[in-house]
Amino acid sequence: MPLYKTITVSSSIKLYIWKIEESEAQLSEGIRLTPHCQNRMDGMKSELHRRGFLSIRHLMAEAGYVDEDLYYDEAGKPHLKDGRHISITHSHEFTGIIISDTQEVGIDIEMQREKILRIANKFTPIEEYRTIANTDALIQKLTIVWGAKESIFKIYAKHGLSFLHHVDVKDFSFSDNQTTAEVLYHGDTSSYDIHFLEFEGFTCVYALKT
Repeated sequence: MPLYKTITVSSSIKLYIWKIEESEAQLSEGIRLTPHCQNRMDGMKSELHRRGFLSIRHLMAEAGYVDEDLYYDEAGKPHLKDGRHISITHSHEFTGIIISDTQEVGIDIEMQREKILRIANKFTPIEEYRTIANTDALIQKLTIVWGAKESIFKIYAKHGLSFLHHVDVKDFSFSDNQTTAEVLYHGDTSSYDIHFLEFEGFTCVYALKT
């Protein structure tokens, strides 16, 4: 089973990435879903989404959990019943989870695509990146920024939060593999450490609330 990557972020935070190569039947083996999650999966028209959903349960098993240990709040944010923090992501053939003992965490995996150039002005002040002449580098950078904001949104989990107006990701160099970000929303400020990595044309970003 292709557990693609495991990253020990700290003694209390671990990240797991899966590359989906198995059939739905193979991924179903040894996985027991709660009625709620079975209904969710039955409602998925895309086979890749169903395979992704099952692969996440395999990632949870790597961390010592079963589907029954997971629940979702009214905002759709996942939680673990033992009080630890979890965040989940799925993009094409990759899925990922991050689990933390005490710190709030968010994770996002994105495929690097030109499409991001067309939507960039909706989530970040694009003029900040005018100095990047290389299109591939611009796609890389914008994908990291989008992933950072997605990861933060998964922690924040409040409707009305604007990626463009409320979430500020500080500039960074690719070689740093990290940056910081801030959310200012309804007079409240929160800060985040952002880390990123790239593989096979995908970008994985995870956020730690500080």
